[in-house]
Amino acid sequence: MTTEPASLESLGVLFQSDDFIVVDKHWDIRIDSKMWYEKHTVQAQLRHRFPQLADPSTYYGFRFCHQLDFSTSGALCVALNKAAAGRAYRCFKDRTVTKAYLALVCGLVEKETQTLEFSIGKNSSEGKTHMMCIEGTEGCENPKPCQTELTVLEYGLYDGDPVTKVLLQPLTGRTHQLRVHCSAIGHPIVGDFTYSSGADDAPYRMMLHAHFLHIPLEPEPLLVSGEDPFLPTLDPKWLPQRSLRTLTTTVEALLERRLEEDRKIKEEKRERARKEEERRKGRKERRTKEEIEEQTRQCQEWLSEWARD
Repeated sequence: MTTEPASLESLGVLFQSDDFIVVDKHWDIRIDSKMWYEKHTVQAQLRHRFPQLADPSTYYGFRFCHQLDFSTSGALCVALNKAAAGRAYRCFKDRTVTKAYLALVCGLVEKETQTLEFSIGKNSSEGKTHMMCIEGTEGCENPKPCQTELTVLEYGLYDGDPVTKVLLQPLTGRTHQLRVHCSAIGHPIVGDFTYSSGADDAPYRMMLHAHFLHIPLEPEPLLVSGEDPFLPTLDPKWLPQRSLRTLTTTVEALLERRLEEDRKIKEEKRERARKEEERRKGRKERRTKEEIEEQTRQCQEWLSEWARD
């Protein structure tokens, strides 16, 4: 990831197999577009780099398993066949996928770990229909519950202003969720022109990066972790001053928590299935016992009638 704009050739690949490619999406580039003037898209980059992998039966040639905003960079999973896309879709649908994003946010976030729980809806206000908003905002339509886990990694300065480097884990998947949640607590993402009310237009990009992706596919899960693009060596305007925890250990702890939660969920499902099987067997045994008793009664009646005759 560089500070240079995207080009047709600037497609980074984080993972590749027979079923999936995970690309390192550049900032300020669309995933796909039907507009003839949109020359630089991830879809166009894939066609340029991997023309033999394009599927003519799909509109764009590639099956994107999820979405990233135009301004967001990072891990983007692409399925290379219909069966693989279906497997990934089920994981996203069941909310078993773990994603984590790196961000630089404005100001110093005091609470080091927190869960952001603002319901988010579509903004219907004039001039803001391209935006989302939190429940209670004027013009907020159809707000839905949303959760984001925020963990502070570092404090520092960006272009002389105080900022905080954070790791964001979305527990739900609402449009612009991370951007809206950060703005709602008074710490909009650095370079987010839209959710800073147009005030933050100096940085060359919005500082939000999809760093980590875990899809629990069977038999082998897909696990991808990219580089940290927010380093002084890449952008000298970012000056870290105080580190609270490392990115690696934070992501490892996040994944371990998620895997433990998944293990508990699977164990609960197995226990429910076991109890249901016991109830089913119990019902069957009761039906069998009742049938035997009914047959015995009918046989006794028949014997009694036969004895009288």
